[in-house]
Amino acid sequence: MTSRQIRLALRAYGVGGPGQHNLWKDPRVPKNASIDIDWYIAQAKAAEHALFDALFIVDSQFIDATYPPHYLNRLEPLTLLSAVATHTRHIGLVGTLSSTYNSPFNVARRFASLDHISHGRAGWNVVTSFDTGTSRNYGLDEHLDYATRYGRALEHVQVVRGLWDSYEDDAFPAAGDVFLDPSKLHALNHAGEHFRVDGPLNLSRSPQGQPVIFQAGVSEEGRNLAAHVAEGIYAPGGTLEATREYYADIKRRAAALGRDPDHVVIFLGAQPVVAGTDEEALRLSREIFEADNDFGRKLGQFGRAFGAHDFSQYDLDAPFPDVAHLAEKSGRTRGTEIIRRATSEGLTLRETVLAFTRYQPSPFTGAPDTVAATIAAWFEAGAFDGLNVGFRTHEDLSRFVADVVPLLQKQGLFRTGYEHDTLRGHLGLPIPANRWSVAS
Repeated sequence: MTSRQIRLALRAYGVGGPGQHNLWKDPRVPKNASIDIDWYIAQAKAAEHALFDALFIVDSQFIDATYPPHYLNRLEPLTLLSAVATHTRHIGLVGTLSSTYNSPFNVARRFASLDHISHGRAGWNVVTSFDTGTSRNYGLDEHLDYATRYGRALEHVQVVRGLWDSYEDDAFPAAGDVFLDPSKLHALNHAGEHFRVDGPLNLSRSPQGQPVIFQAGVSEEGRNLAAHVAEGIYAPGGTLEATREYYADIKRRAAALGRDPDHVVIFLGAQPVVAGTDEEALRLSREIFEADNDFGRKLGQFGRAFGAHDFSQYDLDAPFPDVAHLAEKSGRTRGTEIIRRATSEGLTLRETVLAFTRYQPSPFTGAPDTVAATIAAWFEAGAFDGLNVGFRTHEDLSRFVADVVPLLQKQGLFRTGYEHDTLRGHLGLPIPANRWSVAS
């Protein structure tokens, strides 16, 4: 057995996330999958049976009619995961919540509750909210700029962690006439740039001490936030070279801050396509792409990086329009890259959309032995610590579990049984010391 093993997380998109606008038409997909708790429980149980580390639930709080079907009608993450927790025993439960549009006390209480309900399997995916339209759902005229959002996110996480330490581990003797030792209860009394929070939180620590902090972001601000607070990271997919660069950069930043890089577990986003032969898998991959290869839909979604801007108002064969200012408070990293390429290559709007939505098969496409070998090669090349995998149908997940996972286990690259009961245990992360216990 190798000392370093691959982690696996499952992200569930119901009736179809980005690039899957027509998935709901597949007869194997329940038309209400995104709001059917039984569907999520089945996904979680299948992943747990395969010894996955975590179930990951993405979220956003703004839509218009162009958004993917799953985005249009889906359950709130922590409500969903609380239900899943009562039907599973081992798999981690990671939910997305925005630091921009939630208060620290509310976030701390909700995730601590999930952590207790699941007996130590909760994780918080910290996002600053990508969609600028979210602001108008919270009574604000405009979305916060990047610097403010990420400054707020860092302080938000620090406050939440402080609240999670409100009780020392032995605060409740519950003996004789003493239920609480009041010397073990601590108010936070935080006063910072973005938040004033007294505390304490009315909930004790769970078996894993604190929920695991996850983060996803590729901007400079996102990478810095990850280096400061993330224990798990959901990284975008890409070429082997690009993923290795991202992996090394995050680990280097964490080490520079005095953190153990091994305590920052990086999950690479992946959508494996597995079939009987490499040729069959490539054919299936192409069919999946063509099922959603609709230019009008692509044009509608293209505006998301620019604050849900409507690009249908422009001449498709004219130069890419000047919309740089719209990316500043929205998807700046992607928006900037779109503008850079369109400008440097002199692309029209039509050519730009096609260039950024062209067919690009997953590197993890092929027969089971091909997919397993590629996963192993990328892992050993330092591209990731784990994969955050997504599948179009339950059958696709089942095939990966039945045909690919055993090959990774045979190589000693994936567990053959759960050795821990908490998410921290699965990921090899330490239980955070309570700041008050350390201080005393």
